[in-house]
Amino acid sequence: MNIKEIRSDRVGESYFEIDHPSGLKIFVYPKEGYNSTYAIFGTHYGSIHNSFRKNGGDVITVPDGIAHFLEHKLFECEEGDAFARYAKTGANANAYTSFDRTCYLFSCTDRFEESFEILLDFVTKPYFTDETVQKEQGIIGQEIKMYDDSPDWCCMFNMLSKMYEHHPVRIDIAGTVDSIAKITPDYLYSCYNTFYNLHNMALTVVGNIDVDTVLSVADRMLKKSEDNTVESFFEEEPEGVSDHFVEQKMPVGLPIFNLGFKEKSDRLLTTEEIAYTDILLVMLASQNSPMYRDLLDSGLINSSFSHEFFEGEGFCVTIFGGESREPEKAAEKIKEYIRKTKEQGLDPEDFEIAKRAVYGENLAAFNSVAGIANAMMDNYFSKRELYSYIEAVANATFADVSDRLNTLMNEDKAVLSVVRS
Repeated sequence: MNIKEIRSDRVGESYFEIDHPSGLKIFVYPKEGYNSTYAIFGTHYGSIHNSFRKNGGDVITVPDGIAHFLEHKLFECEEGDAFARYAKTGANANAYTSFDRTCYLFSCTDRFEESFEILLDFVTKPYFTDETVQKEQGIIGQEIKMYDDSPDWCCMFNMLSKMYEHHPVRIDIAGTVDSIAKITPDYLYSCYNTFYNLHNMALTVVGNIDVDTVLSVADRMLKKSEDNTVESFFEEEPEGVSDHFVEQKMPVGLPIFNLGFKEKSDRLLTTEEIAYTDILLVMLASQNSPMYRDLLDSGLINSSFSHEFFEGEGFCVTIFGGESREPEKAAEKIKEYIRKTKEQGLDPEDFEIAKRAVYGENLAAFNSVAGIANAMMDNYFSKRELYSYIEAVANATFADVSDRLNTLMNEDKAVLSVVRS
């Protein structure tokens, strides 16, 4: 077993990266003086992984929403519901599925080993029957209908549906009522046995914990897993967008908009590119930015205005959005401001302010056990390292961020999504 300590002089802390004999990558981040512990057990498997091949075999295509369906079903096992087991230890448990990962987590202040055993046990012991699958189809069907009634959710996925013609990022993470109706125990076992291989997974534990305690449970609970080769397949995606505007009528107090830009996505971004992007977006759209103040003073946005950047296998998106009485005018003003900034260049003083803000926010995040655990998982599945991000922010130059501006937010690849009554 290989155990490596990774230290950051800038943060003044360290964590341990462990290659466990089972095949699982384990990260342990002790936080001296903390009362709580937070653990995440995740697999690099999300809603976009619907077409895949295992060990060079035949390509398998499964119904949309199956990763999310699996997340729900794993909590139910022959011994009983995992949440009921957690209730006895006092741990707070949850799970989530995103575009490219599924994670199971808990937090606790005591009885860590018991809660940790529950986590490793139920995630590694699938149990699916026709009866339980049919029951879950009804439950998730109601969840899908709930999201169909969410203006913010619809606004984003309407935008993605015009931005991507084929990539499954355009499809709701939970799938559709029709797609989940096609899910069977055979499909679930096929996906589980492909993606819930320990070589495709990771474990992060942060807080009032030490390596020996984590390994004592992991050694006892985890069996050696044979490494699988998994390939995911995506249809070739056009560079452009299918439409620049999409609108949906829903009962909302104020219209909601997402102005999204489809970015180049031929690879996962480097840590430095992520850091430069974050600084840039704070410069452009934070509450201290000239664009934000101008939009607010013009009455085109309110305090709900926000920005977001996310990327994964085959997709990369920059989004500005919120409530607006005149979403088309707000979007035009944002595009005009970006256009003007590209022509005239960024302001060096704004760069220094934004860099300090991003640095300070991310340094403060090391006070959160949940924040660290999630960041470690995100970085591992994105082939990046936790401390390298804050180093990239600290070392970012004005030229770095200016160059990044020139590669992002092309108006030819913009989509405005509006939801209004």
